[in-house]
Amino acid sequence: MTSIVKNKIGKYIYLYESESYRDKNGKPQTRKVSIGKIDPQTGNPIYKPEYLARAAGTTKQQDFSNEKLFSEKDIKESQIREYGAFYLMEAISAEIGLTNTLKSVLPETWEKALILAFYMIASGEPAMYCEDWLRKTESLPCKIMSSQNISKLLSAISNAERMAFFEKWGELRNEKEYLALDITSISSYSEFIDDIKWGYNRDKQRLNQINVCLLMGAQSRLPVFQTTYSGSLKDLSTLKTTFQLASGIKLRNLSLVLDQGFGSKKIIDAMLESQESIRFLVAVPFTMAFAKNQADRERKDIDSIADTIVIGDDIIQGITKERAWSPKYSLFTHIFYNAELAYQNKNRLYRHVAKLQAEVSKGSINPNANKEIKKYLTVRKSERSASGYTVNIRDKVVENQLRFSGWLVIVSNHIDNASEAIEIYHHKDVVEKCFLRMKNCLDLGRLKGHRDGHLQNKLFIGFIGLIVMVHIHKVMTDNNMYESMTLKTLIKTLERLRVQHIKGKKIVYPITAEQKNIFDAFGISYPM
Repeated sequence: MTSIVKNKIGKYIYLYESESYRDKNGKPQTRKVSIGKIDPQTGNPIYKPEYLARAAGTTKQQDFSNEKLFSEKDIKESQIREYGAFYLMEAISAEIGLTNTLKSVLPETWEKALILAFYMIASGEPAMYCEDWLRKTESLPCKIMSSQNISKLLSAISNAERMAFFEKWGELRNEKEYLALDITSISSYSEFIDDIKWGYNRDKQRLNQINVCLLMGAQSRLPVFQTTYSGSLKDLSTLKTTFQLASGIKLRNLSLVLDQGFGSKKIIDAMLESQESIRFLVAVPFTMAFAKNQADRERKDIDSIADTIVIGDDIIQGITKERAWSPKYSLFTHIFYNAELAYQNKNRLYRHVAKLQAEVSKGSINPNANKEIKKYLTVRKSERSASGYTVNIRDKVVENQLRFSGWLVIVSNHIDNASEAIEIYHHKDVVEKCFLRMKNCLDLGRLKGHRDGHLQNKLFIGFIGLIVMVHIHKVMTDNNMYESMTLKTLIKTLERLRVQHIKGKKIVYPITAEQKNIFDAFGISYPM
């Protein structure tokens, strides 16, 4: 077995090719050959010409003392670039059909679009720094990715081309699976975009916002379709428009998986009455009497072995009943109870209220200091108390808050068993995680485009990057890779795999064991 080892001698770190073998007596031995050293200024390896010649695939036996394939000048004038992370993303894109889809709809600009998407994943930095990243990264053939050229790219892609991509991508990914839908708002500093409206983001900043709706495969977990809206996030018209657009690009087998934000009677009634025959699975909030009634009806009997469902490390109870939703319709109603979650929530709330009570009783906090005190405590002035107050817990308030803790009610017009319903619903969190990645990792948290088409195309590039990022996340999750590394660590580990071009020869540096493990997990052959 051969590996590259380092040995520090004085102020320099030297590189050796170490080969393990057994001698004629069967004893393990190691043979080391000097192949270069580490540049103390850049940290990059500087390999000897004869080693580089061998790495370049030279088969002719040569006396390197008399003849060199590469001269010292050739090596000094060569370029060393980061390669591993780009190689992984390029291989993923080709494997899932993304590259060919982009080629077919963006024949002139697909390379730039893919490079920009890969840059967003690898760096998480603003697009204006893409050219700096490209200088040090081995990539697809591309002349320049300056801010000006990126702006031209974001103006060049038409709405027709975007929709053509969604149609072709939808045909490719049109597995018989459920599509999870979610909507989020993304803030923007631009004042010249039609779909942007004023509002407060999650950081309580009052900025222009655009609402982004995403459909994702619940099993493949890959993004399938994306569109933007103005107006209310949880609006009935949003669902109808999304469904019409999805139908327009030939997305079949649509089954919407929706969270409690969409679980209103108005929206569910509309889907039941829809001429498009929408299949859905929706969580119903406990602000609705329907959800409260379902939990109360099953409260005494749900804790049984027969109703136990195991999902990963979680153990929950779940049953399905067909219940009347309205005089005209009945729905499969799935009622779930997570006793461990309820217990954790109870302890958390008890601890919080007890702490508030103790602080007020000791006089260490003003009873009018926050709304939480008024919510959970009854505070009266008292001359007998050292703090000047008597403090009592409002037990009824605490009891009501915990009444439906750990409970979940889901309704569907086509899923008829609890196990399948909860499994499908759990996959929905992929959508939420992807939106977080879109905003946090893909530099989309604050959109700065000044034209509607420019902004739409930045979201489109983000969608392309999101597809690759979700696939990386899925493989890392399925292989338990998050136990030893983060997504950022994976990227950085692969970026240390470099490539050097000398006189037209492409030489890939030796791959470390950690890098090999990553490529093996993704089922991707090692770069050569």
